[in-house]
Amino acid sequence: MSGWDGDALAGQMEEVFERQQAAADARAHKGTSTVEERARSAKFETLRLSRSHIMGQLSRATNPAHRKMLESALQSINSKMGE
Repeated sequence: MSGWDGDALAGQMEEVFERQQAAADARAHKGTSTVEERARSAKFETLRLSRSHIMGQLSRATNPAHRKMLESALQSINSKMGE
């Protein structure tokens, strides 16, 4: 088996996540943390944890319908993380 088509997508999403995390870290180190920034950071952390959980499930999923649902959820989370 050569792997599933989502491997490339997962790699791309990981790159996006790393860029977003770096940007969030840069903002956090500015020392100007407003209520809005803290809320945004908390939302991002929640999305990051959800993303991690889904990635773990996706790595173990074998049912095509379940994999499709997980991939859709992952795309949704990545989209929200990019906002």
